[in-house]
Formats: sequence, structure tokens, C-alpha cells
Amino acid sequence: MPTYPQGDVDVVDDAGAHSAILKLEGTSELAVDLEADSMHAFRARLCFIQVGTDHDVFLFDTLQPGVEARLLAPLLGDPQRTKFFHAAQGDLQFLAEVGVRVRGLFDTHRAATLLGWPKVGLADIAREKLGVELPKEHQQSDFSLRPLPPGMHAYIANDVRYLCELGRQVRVACDEAGILEEVLLDCERLCDEAVARPDVGADFKPKLPRSGLSAAQQALAHAIAHALHRKRLEWAEKENVPMGRMLSNMALADIATRLPSTPRDLARAAGVRGAFVRAHGDEVLAIVREQQEKSARGELAPEREAKGPKDTNRRKREDLLKAFRVEKATERKVTPSVVLTNPLMEALIAHPPRNLDELARLPYFGDKRLKLYGAALVELLAPYPVQG
Repeated sequence: MPTYPQGDVDVVDDAGAHSAILKLEGTSELAVDLEADSMHAFRARLCFIQVGTDHDVFLFDTLQPGVEARLLAPLLGDPQRTKFFHAAQGDLQFLAEVGVRVRGLFDTHRAATLLGWPKVGLADIAREKLGVELPKEHQQSDFSLRPLPPGMHAYIANDVRYLCELGRQVRVACDEAGILEEVLLDCERLCDEAVARPDVGADFKPKLPRSGLSAAQQALAHAIAHALHRKRLEWAEKENVPMGRMLSNMALADIATRLPSTPRDLARAAGVRGAFVRAHGDEVLAIVREQQEKSARGELAPEREAKGPKDTNRRKREDLLKAFRVEKATERKVTPSVVLTNPLMEALIAHPPRNLDELARLPYFGDKRLKLYGAALVELLAPYPVQG
């Protein structure tokens, strides 16, 4: 019979943190989720860490003095204690940022994906496995509000209330499908690769048309896009809003290619609001004019990708591995990512193993894959070593 906590939840402040952690230490399985104000602030803050067991739900209010994620570090870092997350990657980044590492992860989203389930959202799985409907009305709410409005405590508690029970059921399904080792290895990879979030906007790469523009037009569009990106960061930080709310990537790309010259033209760009034109239109138009003048003077060189020695066999290895994992997935009646995840594919394409010992040292490959596919993979890739 399904087991999950009923009734009220405990909102944990500084005074109650110690007793809550003592209670959590008595269980071998924890459900964990995080809430941030990502939809409402320039640099998102961690607002709550929800931790559930079969009997209790604790909401650690990390905006309260003395309630820090590090208090949970021993519990979250204990590999002998299972931590059920759903879609853990973003949460692991928040935790890594404050020096908290998770071990013993079981990510129900990743597991359901490898199982090939058609719907892998938490609400979908709760409905399918437990007949429970999880409300969605607060998905975009501001979790930094204090006091939190009525109903939102219960809303965020539901993200972990059923997760231990669901986690066990998903884990059984993985075991019955013969893919539990592969799932656990991928969860281990997620934990190991978790790093602190990059600076806001640091990884920006404008999505501009690849065709229909000359080299000079492409260079101009890139220059405008990057200049607008730097400016929207400045505006968004000043107003403490997400940079995409200030000016979306879609709007930025449309401005960079449409080249508006008047406020009316700017207002026609995709996703540009009238309020934005009134507040920042003059600066946007000035940036467009400045980059156009630089282009006319020949000061904008086309962006070129750094090219190293060409590996003439790389495409062949890639094609062979894609066909291999589809074939083996069909034989086992599993999803292709169970045979080889995308990160494993990339590693094998970039550095084909010369023997089984090299393959065995590949992180997250695992004993099962080595036994099932090791010799065949070495033989498959042997004729196509890295060239150049």
C-alpha cells in the first residue's frame, strides 16, 4: 500500500533546524526538492529546500537567518542514504554553489526517461502510479515572498510528499526492466558533474539565421546581439528582474536582423513590448546605429570558429555508434540511452578505446555494459582511430 505523509508540513526556521535534521537522520530514504525565485530576480536565490520522508515533510526556509543548505550537507552527502529527486540537475547546481554535494541520488525523471515512459513529469507519474493530482497553479510564483501566501506551503510540500513512494516504484520498474545499474550510473554522473551556476548570461550564444545573410550581415547581427545582451544584463540587474524578462533571446535576435531605425520599427520586433520601447528604445536604436556604422567602416570581422586538425574518422565512428545503440536497444527492448547515454557516445566518439581495459576505465560505463558490449565496441571502432 502506498506510503506518504498526510496533513500539515513543518516550516523550518533557525530554531527548528536542529530537531528537524535529527528526525531526518533516522530514515534511509529522503525526497528532496528546491525552490528559487528564478522567474522573478536577476540572480536567483534559493528560497526553500523541501525534504520529505514517509511520515514528515520539512520546508527549510533558506531565506531565514541561520537556515542554510550546508546544514543538510551530511544527510545529502551520505551515499548510503537514498535521495529521491525529480529532474535534479538544476537543484544540484544550486547546492554545488554553496558547497553541498549529493550522493546516493535516484532521479525519478532521469529513470522514467530511460524507461521510455511517454510522460515523465512529476505530476504525470503521480497521477499514473498513485492516482494523485498535483496542482500547478503556483509554478511561476515568487517563492521569495515572506510571509509566503496561503496555499503555497502546501504546494511546494507536494513536490516531495509523494516522492519517496514514487521513487521506490520507479526504482522497482527499473529493476524489472533490467536497467537499474545504468540508471544509477547516470545519477552518479549527474552528481559528479554538478557545478555552480555560471554568471548570469555568461554562456550567451545568439541564435541567428544561418542562411539568407551575407558574411558582413552576419557579422553585424552578431555584433548587435552581443551589444544588446550586455546592455540587457545592465538593465535587468538594475531592476532585479530575469534578463529574459527584460529582453528575450527571440526579441534580441529579431532586432539584430531586422535593424530597426525608429521606435515604431522597434515595437514591431518579435516579443518587444511597448513599455520596453518607452524605457529603453532610444538606447537600443543607438546600439543598432553604432554597429551599423562600424560595419560600414569595415570594423566588424566575421566570427570564425577555431579549427584544429580534422579527424577524418570522427563522422564514421559517430554513425557506427548510433547504429550500434539502436540495434542493441531493439534487442534488449530498452531505450537507446540505456545502451549508451549521450555523454558516453560523445566520449567514445572523441576517444575510441583500443582495448577492454581502456573501455573499463571510461567513467559511468559500468560492468554491465562492459560485459554486454565491450568486445563488440572495441572491434567496431578499431578500424577508425582518431586521425589528424
